[in-house]
Formats: sequence, structure tokens, C-alpha cells
Amino acid sequence: MDAACCGDDLASWLRLAHTPGVGGVAARALLTAFGLPESVFCAGFEALRHVVSAPVALALSGPVPGPTAALIDTTLAWLQTPGNHVLTLADAAYPAALLEIADPPLLLYMKGRLGLLNRPALAVVGSRNASLQGSANAEHFSHALSNAGLTIVSGLAQGIDAAAHRGALRGSGSTIAVIGTGADLVYPYSNRVLAGLIAEQGCIVSEYALGLPALPANFPRRNRLISGLARAVLVVEAAARSGSLITARMAGEQGRDVFAIPGSIHSALAKGCHGLIKQGAKLVESADDVLAEMQLPPSGPVAAGAAGVARAAPPEQQALLSALGHDPVDLDSLAQRAGLDAAGVIAQLLTLELAGLVERLPGGLFQRNHQGDN
Repeated sequence: MDAACCGDDLASWLRLAHTPGVGGVAARALLTAFGLPESVFCAGFEALRHVVSAPVALALSGPVPGPTAALIDTTLAWLQTPGNHVLTLADAAYPAALLEIADPPLLLYMKGRLGLLNRPALAVVGSRNASLQGSANAEHFSHALSNAGLTIVSGLAQGIDAAAHRGALRGSGSTIAVIGTGADLVYPYSNRVLAGLIAEQGCIVSEYALGLPALPANFPRRNRLISGLARAVLVVEAAARSGSLITARMAGEQGRDVFAIPGSIHSALAKGCHGLIKQGAKLVESADDVLAEMQLPPSGPVAAGAAGVARAAPPEQQALLSALGHDPVDLDSLAQRAGLDAAGVIAQLLTLELAGLVERLPGGLFQRNHQGDN
């Protein structure tokens, strides 16, 4: 790996992608000027200097630095494990959808089913600090849409992302997780079991070098790949400043449709979705709404309670659920509606909460969870 002119095809791509100072714009300019990466490294300093800065030209025309050589060797060894892949911009299997965006990655590191990258896909995103109802919606929609043949793309974060992956894995379309670390790492670590299932049954994708930890700047960039791999983006639940709104904005810039699920006007986690709808996102209430907008056949039946969190309420609690309605409510208001004292309401709410039918929200509010009616 110490030759200036690197002749191995993948090794040359890896070196180009991980040469300091060579970002996406510079890499594409070099490939346009010289062809494949091997030709870049054989071009010589003077020729390279016409395309990139002198320091970068010097790095590209000199010997391979030790850390870069070590990274190349590590990656080639990683590829010996079945199911691990590295795709370059020149590979036939590189996802066609990413070639449509402004800055497709030079390399994609992958674990899992390569074929999912070129199947019809929908991105499902939302809040990390999701409500129980939001997570149930994400899982139910993703299950139904996966069963309808769509591959569900999300970001392996806690909350809505994790619920979307879980639902999609139970359908025929499976799921793609686009991560903001090296493909050999799992972040957050709490999703390690889910990540293992996705690597076996779906696909994990990263543009970052092996071993790269979670850095704040990686995740907004990763979002452009979540939207880029998909034909449309569904925002399930999002606060007014949610990071999932970045994905929705990038989807719009990439010419993708944006869908949003509305929520209560009193819920902070609905503000982002309502803002998107005001800006032109398509309001959806069911999986079939999404499929109709995407001009795909309606989904088949999906069992109620797809998220597996709710059971039928006992008759004595049905009246309290009716009084609870569909919006978050405080304890005193609920007791007044139900005609009960606060102690009696608290006891019933605890039972309903344990059954997954009611969720306790910040600020002393309670919200009803609906069972698979999406």
C-alpha cells in the first residue's frame, strides 16, 4: 500500500475517499478529470494541481500514508465476512436513487441484503423521544407498507426510527438502516439487537469509514441518504425543531414527496408534522393514503394492534377512555369530565397505562393510545 500509483481498484477508491481534504465535490471533480481513481493517483502533482489545491495534490501524488493504508487493509479484511459489502459510484449495484441526488457518496459500506438498495422504498422518520402512540403508528404504518412491497428506510435512532424498522422487518419489504457511524459500529448501543436483525434480514448502510464513532455532524449528512434512497418520506411524529424535519427538507430538495401524520393540536410532538402540512406536505391517516399518493396498490389486511402494546379495556374503564377523548388532558379536567374524584381516576389511569391504552405525558397530561386503527 505504499506505492503512489495504487493499482487495486477498490483500494484506490478507498484511498481517494479517505484522503484528507478530498470531499465529495473534489472527488467528483477528480473523477471527471482523470477517470477511475487509479488514474487519479497516476496523474502526477502538476496535473492534479489544476483540479485541487496544492496540499491535496501532494497527498494524492505521494505515497499512501500509514493510517490510510491501515484503514484500507482493515476494510479489505472486513469484506471477508459474508454479508459485508463496499459499493463504489462505479458499481452496477450502487443504488440508482442516490445517483439522482446532488452529492452521492463515493462509497457505501453495507451489511446485509444488497438487493434492497434498488427496490421501491419509503423513508419513515420522526422524534427520538416519541410518544407511545407515535411509536405504535410508526410500527403499524411500516408493517403495512412493508407488506405492500415497500422497503422502509430509517436511521436506527431510538423512538420512531426503531419502531419503523421493527414494523418493516415483519413485512415482506424489509428495511434499510442508514447510520451515522462506521458500518462496524452500532449507535445507539441500546439498538444493538435490532441492528443485528436488520443486518440479517434487511440492510445497514453507511458512507463513513469503519471505526468512525458517532459525531454530531455526521447525522444531518446521513439524513440526505435516508431521503435519497426513498421515493417519499413519511414523518410520523416530530416536535417543531426535530431533526426529522431536516430529512423532510432534504426530501423536498431532492424532488421526493413528503407525507406527515397529524396529531393533537395540544401535543408538542405534533407541531413539526403540522408545520410540514402547512408547507405542503401531504396529510395521511392510513397506510393506504401513502400508497395511493405513490400510485401503488392498497395494502392487504394487517392485524390490529400491530405495535403489540394495547389490549381491550375492561368495561369499567371504557367510560374513562371515552371521557379522555383524543387529545392530551390533565387529571383534574379528566376527573370533571368523567364525574369521578381524582383518586378514582388515578387508579383507573394506572390500570389503563399498564395495559398500554393510556400514556402519561410531560406536564401531568394523559393521552389515549389507539389500537392499530391506522
